[in-house]
Amino acid sequence: MRIAIAGGTGTLGRPVTDALRSRGHEVRVLSRRGPEYRVDVTTGEGLAEALDGVDVVVDATNDSSKHAADTLVEGSRRLLAAEEVAGVGHHVCVSIVGCELVPARYLRIKAEQERVVEEGPQPWSIVRATQFHELIDMALAPTARKHLMPVPRVPLQTVASTEVASVVADVAEGAPRRGRVEVVGPEVVDARELARTWRSTTGRRALLLPLPLPGRMGRALRAGALIAERPDVRGTTPFATWLAAH
Repeated sequence: MRIAIAGGTGTLGRPVTDALRSRGHEVRVLSRRGPEYRVDVTTGEGLAEALDGVDVVVDATNDSSKHAADTLVEGSRRLLAAEEVAGVGHHVCVSIVGCELVPARYLRIKAEQERVVEEGPQPWSIVRATQFHELIDMALAPTARKHLMPVPRVPLQTVASTEVASVVADVAEGAPRRGRVEVVGPEVVDARELARTWRSTTGRRALLLPLPLPGRMGRALRAGALIAERPDVRGTTPFATWLAAH
């Protein structure tokens, strides 16, 4: 199959590209700074050419900036419209477990992105994942440089991006589901325990501080909004194992 990966140079896009190519598919990497298919979903630039003759589109774009809605919500609308014109038969959206349950700006935007896909013109599948191991590493490193690590008590179920990529590749190869597939990490661990693991493995000296999470968002996170007790796929690599290897 000919498969286009929007956001193909990102944390998830790269291993999805590698997984699909290893299975013999022709993969087009769509990115604003891509070497071949330069695409900007915030404007639609390059979409028509990039999607010509494509069978499946995987949307692995990400944006946590103040422009996130334009990239993820309006960008999805532009992407879906271009897919309809190009005759793409399957749209795979990558999203987040529990995004509709937490009143945080970025997660609300991801939930809206899902609604756009569900109501759009293209046959679709949604792959929901928990937080990547990479995210924990990237979040803790800057705080540790200040020798202080404020971390809330929140249950997380982090997962390796390569394991999510394998599931995304499976879904992309199959028929549109018009439903969700959830993939999570192998264990539920409190965020503070993940921070302790990170600190001991990296050898960084930093004081772990409690971080209160008030209001509805705090209640939702403490109640386990970002974990899934009965996922479709459960990864096998714990955070400690992944971190030691990286």
